[in-house]
Amino acid sequence: MTIKEETPITMAEVVALAGDSEKGTAIKKFIKNFNKMSVEKAREMKKELEDLNLIKLKEVHIVKIIDFMPTDASELNKIIVDVSLDEEEVNKIIEVSKKY
Repeated sequence: MTIKEETPITMAEVVALAGDSEKGTAIKKFIKNFNKMSVEKAREMKKELEDLNLIKLKEVHIVKIIDFMPTDASELNKIIVDVSLDEEEVNKIIEVSKKY
């Protein structure tokens, strides 16, 4: 088996895709302990973060931001460790995160 494509998805999207099988139900139950956002809100937030047009912000970062919902710069810096964001970029991301 070869992985041809990898796409990061939010926990809310995982719940939507998990299905109703025994494994799907177990996945949903586990994720509900961490995820408080509906798939619609997650997609809305994802679009808003993408619309910021921050070059350093990759799709994997956006998914992590949605899953962890940082409320300040220190929380955001714990999530995004592989790039250095300036203060303006951090503030834009935190503004979006606080809306949800």
